[in-house]
Amino acid sequence: MITTTDISPELKAIADKVSAGHRISDEDCLYLFEHASLGFVGSLANAIKERLHGDKVFFNRNFHIEPTNVCVFSCNFCSYSRLYAKREDGWELSIDQMLHMVKQYDGKPITEVHIVGGVHPKMDLQFFADLLKAIKAHRPDLHIKAFTAVEYDYMFRKAKVSVEEGLKFLIEAGLDSIPGGGAEIFHPEIREKICADKVDADGWLLIHETAHKLGLPSNATMLYGHIEKFEHRIDHMRWLRELQDRTKGFNTFIPLKFRNKDNDMSNVPETSVVEDMKMYAIARIYLDNFPHLKAYWPMLGRQNAQLTLSFGVDDIDGTIDDTTKIYSMAGSEEQNPAMSTTELVNLIKQVKRVPVERDTVYNEIKNYSGTVNEPNPALN
Repeated sequence: MITTTDISPELKAIADKVSAGHRISDEDCLYLFEHASLGFVGSLANAIKERLHGDKVFFNRNFHIEPTNVCVFSCNFCSYSRLYAKREDGWELSIDQMLHMVKQYDGKPITEVHIVGGVHPKMDLQFFADLLKAIKAHRPDLHIKAFTAVEYDYMFRKAKVSVEEGLKFLIEAGLDSIPGGGAEIFHPEIREKICADKVDADGWLLIHETAHKLGLPSNATMLYGHIEKFEHRIDHMRWLRELQDRTKGFNTFIPLKFRNKDNDMSNVPETSVVEDMKMYAIARIYLDNFPHLKAYWPMLGRQNAQLTLSFGVDDIDGTIDDTTKIYSMAGSEEQNPAMSTTELVNLIKQVKRVPVERDTVYNEIKNYSGTVNEPNPALN
């Protein structure tokens, strides 16, 4: 796996644990952040990734719907939302407008629609249930991955229903899985400073745990690279690892890099590419019970996302088709995030990995190991 000569006894002990398939501790994790080289953690993470998935790298054909960027909350790191009281430059889509977006993909082999947005006081539980029903009535086979825990917390409280009641109502309407957004950093010391007014860690975790118990898979995220310390990142991942031990309901973990354009934390410098790669690698090492680690390419940029494939990542999301503004508005390298299937396949093959198209829950649809070009570019 890795040459353990000329490294500290602590690093050798961690490498031995990983080689044996044993779980590393919080103390081990902190030592990796503080003392391990990028090459060291990259080698460990890559070995874990190959043990789990070989040379496969997953992607899917998806698009986003963002119902609104008008929001009742004011997170300091957010460049996307517009406060409800000052919403002149925001957007608010109707169900008909969103269904029209879905219809634009008729006849194309898209497998997933990802629906997230701001928390709008007039877009309530019934509104979103009606949206899900309309999408399913038009295209029953389309997987709907929708709404962050922040959105759920608000709509359930406003509707005066429990988390379980609210999720069951939306499942009946057509909800298939839950994205991982809104987690940010769980530790209250940091959460109070960057997003004090939205659902706390206990609320986020309860929503995902309840979803898992109801058979809804979900993802998990962490916003890193701002005012948090290594200890806060580890605390965050520990809560996720413990919940995954109980439910096994998380599909993937997605570290999200803080971007500092046009928000209230613009004075905070962004992390370097080296730190980004180290974050991915250590996440792969620590979250031993998560089957997948995703690099969200519209946030990192396609070249850096490609680089993560050497640091434990086995998934780079999907085609997107320029349907998300969340990271482009925050200064991401990808101002018009869209990649065709051919481009995704080639991106993965350039680093000697095997591209595999998946559905939302990682059932394999097509292995592109022997494919040079997409047979029908019109369906990309």
